[in-house]
Amino acid sequence: MNDPAARDAVRGARTLAQTLALLFGIAFLGAGVLGFIPGITTNLGDIKFAGNDSPAELLGLIQVSILHNIVHLLFGIAGIAMARTWESARTYLLGSGIIYVVLVLYGILTSNNSDANFVPINRAGDLLHVGLAAGLLASWFVSKGGEEAAKESRDRSMGSSGSTGSSGSTGSSGPPSTTA
Repeated sequence: MNDPAARDAVRGARTLAQTLALLFGIAFLGAGVLGFIPGITTNLGDIKFAGNDSPAELLGLIQVSILHNIVHLLFGIAGIAMARTWESARTYLLGSGIIYVVLVLYGILTSNNSDANFVPINRAGDLLHVGLAAGLLASWFVSKGGEEAAKESRDRSMGSSGSTGSSGSTGSSGPPSTTA
């Protein structure tokens, strides 16, 4: 696809998986930033780097630490970066969903006062992780057919861009078109 107009038309087509990965990425990035803002995070002056003894709580509900906030920032950056393609967006949704299922199990099996609780997780955090796991995995599931729609949209965009060169079908990763 050497035609700049066709490239720009394709850039505008975003699949459901890409949109959902972007939204989760923005939400995680926001949570990571908010975890460092006094007033939004209570006891921020006493925040610990890691461990279950960090008294800081995002919105006064969800126990956080510096490491916890950094992980949210990294999940946010990953979601935004991986929203660029359908394949990477789906990988982000599935991978993040699995990680959050593991965090749910970790929260259930680890007591709040245990030395094994290196991630500050309280009951509110456990419930949030259940919701995130369900939301990420549901997003992965509902977006599974989005690539076909994206390909069709790209094909229509390229066809309506006025490009008539012989390179229109060169390099296509899909099956040959049956329309004339």
